[in-house]
Amino acid sequence: MRLNGSDIICECLLEQGVDTVFGYPGGAVLNIYDALYKYSDKINHILTAHEQGASHAADGYARATGKVGVVIATSGPGATNLITGLATAKMDSSPVVAITGNVTRDGLGRDSFQEVDIKSIAAPVTKKSFCVMSMEELAPTIREAFKIATSGRKGPVLVDIPKDISAMETEFERTAPEAEPACCPKNDFERAAEIIKSSKRPFIYAGGGVISGGASNELIALAHRINAPVCCSLMGIGGIPGDDPLYFGNLGMHGMYETGMATLKADCIIAIGARFSDRVAGDREKFRENASIIHFDIDEKEIDKNVKTDCAIRGDIKQTAAELIGILPQLEHKEWLDTIAEWKKKRLPDPKEDNFPSPQHILNAVQKLKKDDDIIVTDVGQHQMWAAQICSFNKPRTFITSGGLGTMGFGMGAAVGAKFARPQSRVTLITGDGSFHMNLNELVTLKSYNIPIVVCVMNNSVLGMVRQWQKLFYGRRFSQTDPHRATNFSDLASSFGIEGITVKRPDEVEAALKYAYSLNAPAVIDFQISPDANVLPMIPPGKTAADMITELD
Repeated sequence: MRLNGSDIICECLLEQGVDTVFGYPGGAVLNIYDALYKYSDKINHILTAHEQGASHAADGYARATGKVGVVIATSGPGATNLITGLATAKMDSSPVVAITGNVTRDGLGRDSFQEVDIKSIAAPVTKKSFCVMSMEELAPTIREAFKIATSGRKGPVLVDIPKDISAMETEFERTAPEAEPACCPKNDFERAAEIIKSSKRPFIYAGGGVISGGASNELIALAHRINAPVCCSLMGIGGIPGDDPLYFGNLGMHGMYETGMATLKADCIIAIGARFSDRVAGDREKFRENASIIHFDIDEKEIDKNVKTDCAIRGDIKQTAAELIGILPQLEHKEWLDTIAEWKKKRLPDPKEDNFPSPQHILNAVQKLKKDDDIIVTDVGQHQMWAAQICSFNKPRTFITSGGLGTMGFGMGAAVGAKFARPQSRVTLITGDGSFHMNLNELVTLKSYNIPIVVCVMNNSVLGMVRQWQKLFYGRRFSQTDPHRATNFSDLASSFGIEGITVKRPDEVEAALKYAYSLNAPAVIDFQISPDANVLPMIPPGKTAADMITELD
C-alpha cells in the first residue's frame, strides 16, 4: 500500500506493539501529529506539560512493563528537551525510542528556524541516533531503532525525521518484528561453580540487569541453591522479594548496615546484572580485596570496567544464571547467614519524632497501605534513599527511580508513564520539595487525564541531600541549600484542581494517606518534615563500609 511518511511511522509503531506514546507537538512534527489523529483509535497519545516530562513518562512506561517507551517531540528546543530523559534512560538501561522532527532536508545546516543537529547531540546519551535522509530508509530505521533499544543491554534510541520525509509517499508493507536471539558466549561455568562451592561467605549483589533481563526467578533460585544472602543495588530493588529470608536490603552509600558489613567480610561476591558503580563499590580496590568476584552481565564492556573480576559470565542473565544453577549442588551457609542476621539487629532505630512527622514514620505508613502490585516512583534525593531503605518490594518493576544519572525531576513524568503502563496498579510518587519544584508543572497532566497518582512531598524546605553533604564535608556552610521558597504545595495543587493536603504532625500521617488513596484521583500531600532529617547510615564517597557514618547531629 502507498502511504505518506507519517502514516508509515504510525504503522511501524503498531508493528512493534506500541499502543501509547508521550509527547508534545510542534511545527516539525505536525505531519506526524496529523497521522496520530487518524490513528487515535489504535495509538493513545499523552500530552505532557514539557518534553522532558514526556521523555521521563516514556521511560517510566518502559520500566513498569519492560516494553519500549515512545516519546515524540518537535525540532530544536523540543528535541533538546528530551536529552536529560534519554541520558536517564541510558544510564539505567531503559528501552526508549524517541522520534523527533526536524526542518526539511533542504533547510538542514542553514541555521533554519528551530533547527538543531539532534542526532549528534543525542549520540553520547543513546545507544544509537539516526537522521532519516530518504523515504526508503524510514520504515527500516524505525524498526532498527526498536531492535537496538531491546537488544543486549537495553537503552534509548533516537530517530530524527526531517519534515519533508514525514509528508512524502512511498510503498509500505507491514512486517512482523524480528526477535533478537539471546546471546550466550562460551563461559567458564565450572570455574564459577568451583569458586562458589569453596566459598564460606558468599554474597549476591543484584543489579538492574536482573529486572531488565527478566531474571528474578533465576536470582531467587540461585540464592536458595547456595543459601547466600542477597543485596540489591538501587536499580535491582524488587529483583528478589523483600520478604525473602535471604534478602537483606539495598547496598551502597546509603545501604543497610548489614549489607555494608557483608561486603567487607564476604569471601565471594556474585554480581548479577550490576556494574559496581562508585555509589556501591566506593573504594573499588578495597571492595574486592577479601573476596573473589564473579560477574554476570550482558554487556561485555562492563566486565572489569570498575572492579577486576575472577570469573566473568557474559550473556543473557536469565540464560546464564539458569545454566550455573544447573551444575551447582545444594549448599548451606548457616553460620554466615546467622552473622548477617546479627548485623541486621544493629540497624539504626527510627529517629524520635518531635514536632515533625519523620520520613520513617511516613514511609512506614505508605508501606503498611501498599499492596504487592502497587508501584512506588521516586525523584532523587534523601526521600529516594529513605524509600529504598524502608519500603519493601515483592515484585519486579514496582520500584521506579533514577539510579545512574540521579535525575531530579524524573519522578512525576515516570509516575505518569507507569500509571498508563499499568492502570490497575496504584502509583505513589515519593518526592522532595527540591525535586517537586522541577516537575510540578506536570500536575496539569495529572489533572487533565485524571491520573490517580498520590504525590507525597517530603518537604523539609531545604535541598536535603546536598545540605547533608555540606554538614559532613563542608563545615556546615549551607551555600544555596536553604532557598527560603514560600511555595504552599496544598494551595498549588488546588490551583490545578487537585486535592492538596498538608501534614504537620505525626498523628496526621496515616489518615492523610488513606484519604488521598480513597479519592481515586490525583492528590498532593505536603509532609512537612524536619530540615535536619538525615539519611543514615552513609558511606563517604570513595570509602568502604569500614568508614560507615551512623550519626550526624
